[in-house]
Amino acid sequence: MSLTGAACRSHLFDIDIKGGQKFKESDTLTPGDSYTVFDTEFGRAGLAICFDLRFPELFRMMALAGAECVFVPAAFNDTTGPLHWELLFRARAVDSQCFLFGTSDARDGNAAYRAYGHSIAVDPWGKVLGMLDEKPGILVTGVETKKIREAREQIPVLSARRTDLYDVVWKKGSCRESGKTPVITEPLHG
Repeated sequence: MSLTGAACRSHLFDIDIKGGQKFKESDTLTPGDSYTVFDTEFGRAGLAICFDLRFPELFRMMALAGAECVFVPAAFNDTTGPLHWELLFRARAVDSQCFLFGTSDARDGNAAYRAYGHSIAVDPWGKVLGMLDEKPGILVTGVETKKIREAREQIPVLSARRTDLYDVVWKKGSCRESGKTPVITEPLHG
């Protein structure tokens, strides 16, 4: 088995929604200090985890590091899922001009934590290419990589940034070795 990339969750899910869910990952987890971009035979990919989806700066960093798609394993709940799941995937795809692929557990009505489900694929224009419901399933969709180039040429948000006025700068090291570049370019084996 070969591991292509490793990710550290940057943002922990600490929420308390009135009349809804309460969850505090920081009671048991420590956040990572990097983002992950890695090369595949299909192009450069990024990896973010669940709550990271709410932070557009992270996705911008991955796009600037050459990511053409970003994979996001996530388990939104019954409160936030219906309101934010599709919206955030579409927004991050448009922000980063990348394909986004969100995977979620299917809903288990007997579980203490009820996942929203709805695994999703979105193109760089924000078009939903496919989405499952809350039941177990497999999502298969075609990906036209030319859409990345088209989006970036026609609406040049990445190249038209005003870095003389603002910039997005990563301040930490990589998951693997602190102080090194946060871009993973060599396959990891494990």
